[in-house]
Amino acid sequence: MSASNTNSGAELLFLGTGTSMGVPTLGCKCAVCHSTDPHNNRMRSSIALRYHDAAHDVRRTVLIDTGQEFRMQAIRFGIDHLDAVLYTHGHADHVLGFDDLRPLTFGHAAHLPIYADDPTADLLERIFDYTFRKVDRYPTSARVDLHRLSSEPGTTVELFGAMIERIPVRHGHHIIAGYRFGDAAYLTDMSDLPEASYDRLRGLDIVVLDALRREPHPSHSHLDKSIAIAQRIGAKQTYFTHISHDLEHSATEAELPEGIHMAYDGLQLNFDIAAFPTEGDAA
Repeated sequence: MSASNTNSGAELLFLGTGTSMGVPTLGCKCAVCHSTDPHNNRMRSSIALRYHDAAHDVRRTVLIDTGQEFRMQAIRFGIDHLDAVLYTHGHADHVLGFDDLRPLTFGHAAHLPIYADDPTADLLERIFDYTFRKVDRYPTSARVDLHRLSSEPGTTVELFGAMIERIPVRHGHHIIAGYRFGDAAYLTDMSDLPEASYDRLRGLDIVVLDALRREPHPSHSHLDKSIAIAQRIGAKQTYFTHISHDLEHSATEAELPEGIHMAYDGLQLNFDIAAFPTEGDAA
C-alpha cells in the first residue's frame, strides 16, 4: 500500500516505525501488542530513499539508520543493494544492524559510503572496532567508508544528484541529526526542535516526526506536542513514526487533524527529491 503527494521522482519507504523496544514489546499483554492489525506491528524506525541518478541512469537506494531488524527489513522489502547510509544518532535501535550491511558491500569495487556526526561515528568505530581498525581488521567486515558530518546547521551532502541536509534535532539533552531531502524531511527521535531548524524546514510536502505516545517523555515528543510541531512546520502532509504500543494505529489515525497521519511499516510516499531551498529561502 502506498500514498503520494502531487510530486514524483523519489520514494520514501518506511522500513520500521516502532520505538526502541519494538511493537509487540516483549512480555507485554496490552491490546496493541496482541493486535492482529499489521499496522500495529512495528519494527525499529528506519527509512529507505529510492530515486533516479540521472548522471549515471541508475536507481539509487539510500538508507537512514540500521536498527536491530535491518536484515529482516531488507528481506521483507527487497533491498538487495545500497548506495549510501546516513545515521541520525548512536542509540542501539539505530545502529546495531550495522553488521548486516556486510553482504551488501561484498563484490563491489567501491566501498559503501556511510555518513554520521562525530559522536555517532565514534560510537560506530568503538562497537564495530573489527570493521574500522587499521591493523588485524576482520577479513569479512563490512566494506565501508565512514564520512564524518559537521554538526553545524546547514551542513549538506550531495548523494548521486540529490542534496541532503542535516537538520539539528533535540533528543532529550542531546542534539542529533534529522535530514531534509528535497520536499521531504525525516526527524525521528525528536523531543523538540531548535528554533533555527524550523527555518530549514520551510516549503515541505512531507515531514516525518517522532510521536512516541500520549504522555510526555523526557527524550521523545508525545502526540499533542508532535501535532503542534507539525502545524508550525506547515508541511502539506505529516507522518508520525517511532511509535510505541501506547498508540493503536486506527484509533489514533481517526483523531488526528487533517493532513497528519500515522505511518506504518511498509508505507511508501512519493516526493520530489530534486527541489531544495536556496540560502535565501531558508534565511
